[in-house]
Amino acid sequence: MTKENPDEDGQCVQQVAAGDAEAFARLYDRWSGRLFALILQIVVDRAQSEEVLQELFLEVWRTAASYSPQRGSARAWLVTMARRRAIDRVRAAQAARDRESRWRAYMPDTDLTLQSVEERIEAAEVRRALAAVGEPHRSTIELAYFTGLTHQEIAERTGVPLGTVKSRIRGGMARLRKELGVEQ
Repeated sequence: MTKENPDEDGQCVQQVAAGDAEAFARLYDRWSGRLFALILQIVVDRAQSEEVLQELFLEVWRTAASYSPQRGSARAWLVTMARRRAIDRVRAAQAARDRESRWRAYMPDTDLTLQSVEERIEAAEVRRALAAVGEPHRSTIELAYFTGLTHQEIAERTGVPLGTVKSRIRGGMARLRKELGVEQ
């Protein structure tokens, strides 16, 4: 088969329509490189272009009977199918990106939701453990860690010596670690 004989391509397509695997191989050998280059220009991604080329030749095998030499050359038929498939692939990829973008816009971030649930569970565990620590250690720890008061400010607010505040915090934290099952 020579590259200068377009009638030979038409005959080859007609032979493919009749189920001639050798004619299909000749058509593939003759056109796959050029059609791949065309597809690659449109799709850009090499792997995607290879898939499109494979799908194209599968379509050629299945629909060769629809080729009509009266409507145009085999070259035009092949190029049109290749171009159409490549454009379809680009559109499908864009549609998938658009769907993904819309999906993300409407769906809350599951990582944040999971983090929020975990934080609520941990907070409940800490509240339970603090209750088990008992007074006056619990209230001293709460003043230090939840209100952000310094040891000196806690001593002034509660009317307890600074050393006692420090002892309550140290002892309360040891009990809290034990309640939470945290090792030092």
